[in-house]
Amino acid sequence: MCREARAPRYRVKDRVNLLFMEIDSKLGWYHGSSSLAAGGLFAFTKSHLKKEWKVMSNVELDGLRGRLDQINDQLLALISERAQIVQQIGVVKEKQGVPKFDPEREKQMLERLVDANKGPFTSATIRSLFKQIFQASLDLQSDEHKKALLVSRKSHKEDTVIVLPGDVTVGGLSSLMVAGPCSVESELQTRTVAAALQKAGVRVMRGGAFKPRTSPYDFQGLGMDGLRILREAANEYGLLTISEIVDPGHIEPAIEYVDIIQIGARNMHNFELLKAVGEVNKPVLLKRGLAATLEEFLHAAEYIMSRGNTQVMLIERGIRTYEKWTRNTLDISAVPILKQESHLPVLVDVTHSTGRKDILVPCAKAALAAGADGIMVEVHPDPATALSDAAQQLNIDEFNTFFNDVKASGLYR
Repeated sequence: MCREARAPRYRVKDRVNLLFMEIDSKLGWYHGSSSLAAGGLFAFTKSHLKKEWKVMSNVELDGLRGRLDQINDQLLALISERAQIVQQIGVVKEKQGVPKFDPEREKQMLERLVDANKGPFTSATIRSLFKQIFQASLDLQSDEHKKALLVSRKSHKEDTVIVLPGDVTVGGLSSLMVAGPCSVESELQTRTVAAALQKAGVRVMRGGAFKPRTSPYDFQGLGMDGLRILREAANEYGLLTISEIVDPGHIEPAIEYVDIIQIGARNMHNFELLKAVGEVNKPVLLKRGLAATLEEFLHAAEYIMSRGNTQVMLIERGIRTYEKWTRNTLDISAVPILKQESHLPVLVDVTHSTGRKDILVPCAKAALAAGADGIMVEVHPDPATALSDAAQQLNIDEFNTFFNDVKASGLYR
């Protein structure tokens, strides 16, 4: 029974082998063994099918990838079209004076998209994807606004060089040293400093006449009398003057006494004062606020330039941080960033930024190495008796050493 039952299977196998042998023989692959012939055909068939399947798979894959490329192109075109509409909306909002970011409108758009989502992306993924698109659109509006700023290097490629009386320049190929007392206290004090500055080769003398102080009980300056004393001493020794103005009403009488109007750190956000100095034909030195971002700093300068006064200089004077070992924290990185983003001259006040006489030289060198166009430092004949900022002012000998060290570094042009 067993042998009879198995016989047909042998006969079928033999017939299959004979068929393989016949096929192999016709193909020229017969090697005298039906088993080898069968194996060869099976191997050939399997390999051939794999190759055919791979070819078919690649064709299908290439087709799907081609479709993806088409969709990507369509998405790019739609995103670009959306960006153009966003820019148009930004122009309309600019004219209306309304904020560019509308959180309620964004919320409505996101909810509409989530409701219309049919998968396979989750609602959270759809929110994330479109929030990225919305943020990119808002950034695009901000970039367009930044391009329009008068202070921006995008609107004025070349460095601005401000020419002061006596052919003293701020910016360009030469460095500027501004020095003088924190406050104008007396004629003798001011004349003594002026004489020392002239001897050292300094061309611009600073001196505070209006002093916005933290405490209302501290010395507030001599006001207009201080400006008169500063002007007389500067005239006697052939110097230019720079002094802070804190009230728009003081600008007109102060012009008689100062060659450069200074806007102090505490008044960087005094927009009425900024607009007022923007309407006079006098160079303005704008100090960075105690906690102002660089964007806020440049926008403050924009207030001045938007009123017609293009003679604006920026000065980094340190920002308030948690650090207690210095009076403020000198933001050296602000110098190259401001030089990159703006065409205006940039100076650094090493006295107010550090409050330490022992590190003024390396900080001044660092500022110049970073690209600063000038340095400001405070000098007093007898700092111990100064009515303001006594601890941080250099005496005359200290200033001479400081200035010589800075010049010897090769960084002072």
